[in-house]
Amino acid sequence: MTIEQEIRAQAEAAKAASYPLAALPVGVRNAALCAMAETLTDCREAILQANAADMEAAAAAGMKPAYLDRLRLDAARIEGMAEGLRCTADLPDPLGREEFSVRRPNGLEIRRLRVPLGVVGIVYEARPNVTSDAAGLCLKSGNAVLLRGGSDALRSNRAISDVLARAAYAAGIPQGAVQLLAMKDRAAVDVMTHLTGLLDVIIPRGGTGLIRRIVENSTVPVIETGAGVCHIYVDRAADLRSALRIVRDAKVSRPSVCNAVETLLVHEAAAAEFLPRLAAVLHADGVELRGCAQTLAILPDTVPAAAEDWRAEYGDLILSIRIVPDMAAAIAHINRYNTGHSEAIVTDDIHAAHRFQHEVDASTVYVNASTRFTDGFEFGFGAEIGISTQKLHVRGPMGLEALTSTKYLVYGDGQVRNLADAP
Repeated sequence: MTIEQEIRAQAEAAKAASYPLAALPVGVRNAALCAMAETLTDCREAILQANAADMEAAAAAGMKPAYLDRLRLDAARIEGMAEGLRCTADLPDPLGREEFSVRRPNGLEIRRLRVPLGVVGIVYEARPNVTSDAAGLCLKSGNAVLLRGGSDALRSNRAISDVLARAAYAAGIPQGAVQLLAMKDRAAVDVMTHLTGLLDVIIPRGGTGLIRRIVENSTVPVIETGAGVCHIYVDRAADLRSALRIVRDAKVSRPSVCNAVETLLVHEAAAAEFLPRLAAVLHADGVELRGCAQTLAILPDTVPAAAEDWRAEYGDLILSIRIVPDMAAAIAHINRYNTGHSEAIVTDDIHAAHRFQHEVDASTVYVNASTRFTDGFEFGFGAEIGISTQKLHVRGPMGLEALTSTKYLVYGDGQVRNLADAP
């Protein structure tokens, strides 16, 4: 078969599985997730061997350390994937919840319930843990899933998806509900984006280039996720010790992820005291600083920031810094350059905090906390399918409810609308 024929056959199998899957009791879905978690742990060594081969190939290809960090699995990360499945099983069932009901004057009874989307396509780069997280969330919410991971993680993704699918089917999930497109050809993504009628939605998780390519070319509805040009604004009323901890955590704890800070904005009244203290700490962490002209006057060893730095999602130990005259300038900068992901202010001025939260346009806006908390697990959603940076359907960390839609159930006893004179 051609790649297109192969992918279409997989999508048709997923579509066929989606109908009985949507009707499965929550007990069956939960039991499947627990079985998947146990099997994932039992097959840890085989998964690690596959990942080691991916890591070796990626290192030989000259991949950056930040990319290798996203690709790498170890025993702790696999256990984290298994725990994510268990946590998802423990969450309330998102399906069948009645959100609205009314009895109309004509006697019709109308109810609105939560139902699955159907078949969810996930396109992602580098992170093999997404294979487990996505499969678990989709099955819990009654959706079939078609996975397309990055080619650099193909061995890891195949090992994980094979383990998960085998356990799920043995536990009663319909055959075809969990599938991986196990081919390296980039044309696979283009085929997925045109499976209208088979895929109900595509969710891309990756860099700006991947997301833009899918959004601009897909005939299947897309939920944009992942791109994270996140900012922290240190206000003139900030506790500088707290600001130092927050900025360091947001940049250094895991620089490769989408909720890491990329640009720091500092009120000019705090810059002279704060920036030297910050630079000393971040230089020790190996962070490269890129600054505006005013920043260079305070930190002469800083690399001059270019125009493209304000739009950059580095995914690395690089931080751009801009000194601003007031909060209005900080908000204007953020709303111009951000990607709608996560933004933060550090301040002890409650009025400044409220203004920042109301005027900054992003899915998640923090006061006195690191942007690194934008995460489904941290928000109590269990694992997440991604961080939506758009406004339609869902925004922010996407848990189970984000993978559902609604259906109206209408009960009558013979009502008709326009046949008043009918016998």
